[in-house]
Amino acid sequence: MLTRDANALNPGVWCGLNQPTLSEKEVDSVIFGIPFDEAVSYRGGAGEGPAVLRENTYTPSPFTEDFESYASLKIYDAGDFNFEHGQDREKYFDEIAAYVAGLVRMEKFFVMVGGDHSTTIPVLRGIDRGVDEDFGIIHIDAHFDLCDHIGGDKLSHGSTQRRALELDHVSGTENMYFIGIRSIEPDEYEFKKTHPVQVASAKDCFRRGMEAVGEEVVRAMSVYKRVYITLDIDGLDPGFAPGTGTPQFGGLVPRQVLDLLEICFEGLNIIGMDVVEISPKLDPALTSMFAGRKLIQEAWGHLAKRLGKLEES
Repeated sequence: MLTRDANALNPGVWCGLNQPTLSEKEVDSVIFGIPFDEAVSYRGGAGEGPAVLRENTYTPSPFTEDFESYASLKIYDAGDFNFEHGQDREKYFDEIAAYVAGLVRMEKFFVMVGGDHSTTIPVLRGIDRGVDEDFGIIHIDAHFDLCDHIGGDKLSHGSTQRRALELDHVSGTENMYFIGIRSIEPDEYEFKKTHPVQVASAKDCFRRGMEAVGEEVVRAMSVYKRVYITLDIDGLDPGFAPGTGTPQFGGLVPRQVLDLLEICFEGLNIIGMDVVEISPKLDPALTSMFAGRKLIQEAWGHLAKRLGKLEES
């Protein structure tokens, strides 16, 4: 069940744009957290991500890096889907999926803050329920997350996109584009031999340039009327986002990810996004949290532009 703490109910969060007295129907964007990290295969702590990120959104101002204002956006912090240890995970995920389906049917842009990457599974299930045709997925990550299971867990944080392939409105790997990948598991290695995978590795992004990669992503995903972005903070190199459970050396730099978001929002109908795997306890300086916060802010700037609510100085 969604619960809203004092911060979620405070109009000062999210750059002072939170509208706690309104409803999902009355705002431009909904944001909610899934503080769940019991499906990790290595280091935990991502469950603390939503609360710590929310606590640190009182100070930033609602302006993009291009000095444009999105202060007229109305944001609704719906709170968190809290998980009680021992709770049935499928029922928990089903509740989240039902909520997301409602947002999709309302055509409401939304942001989810995880949690480990398994929290994207119910979000994608919700999108699947809310649409009547195939949708696209842009997966920014160090990992494919195409494992059938990790340690017997089919809902693991490394199985996110494998579970997506089971959805009614995801016909196959052609619905997905993977960016920033620089690691592969044995299960995924075998899967990739028989399934064509659209991928721009971190190495590709550096050598080809993010503009070329972004344009290719837009071409591939433009066949879908709705596209969702899932962004694991470990897509960034650990030098820029050390607070995450499974960091991989040689990753994307912030400029690349910001440019990619701009290209995708300009060329595609992005219906929502998530930022997952931020583990504050692994990063005393909260560098990873600040990276996630900036990415969400810029996404809202792109949304404001799409809605005609972006003001230039």
